[in-house]
Amino acid sequence: MDSKRALRGTLISVTAFTALGTASPAWAEAPAPIKTRTWTTSAQPKVPDIGPSTNKRIALGQVVQRAWNFQEFRCLDNLWTRESNWNHRALNHSSGAYGIPQALPAGKMRGAGRDWKSNPETQIRWGLAYIKGRYGRPCGAWGHWRSHNWY
Repeated sequence: MDSKRALRGTLISVTAFTALGTASPAWAEAPAPIKTRTWTTSAQPKVPDIGPSTNKRIALGQVVQRAWNFQEFRCLDNLWTRESNWNHRALNHSSGAYGIPQALPAGKMRGAGRDWKSNPETQIRWGLAYIKGRYGRPCGAWGHWRSHNWY
């Protein structure tokens, strides 16, 4: 139950209690029985299946830190699966693009850390910052990729 509905229900209960209390002074003196109920559920939160890839798990953590929703992660997954298949050592021999985000030139990732050639976390951090600066969100980058076959 969201907070607005809970507040509305509380206000209605208080209003009804006040109206009943003023209409019947004898009732107001006697304690009213309080009914309580406990609601339980077996529902579990929906946890995305991101597979065994450690690089995807790192990216999901960074997407969550940026307060982007799971749909944004799905767009990012589509994008980087097609770019590098999440391989942090992926190299495009014809263009020189490198890493998970396929940075071109590859040396641009130096700004995210000295270990950019071998550390997927550094590459993902750089790639997400690039996407945010250029497209706003991963779904914006994915939309551009679908239209132009590059981002």
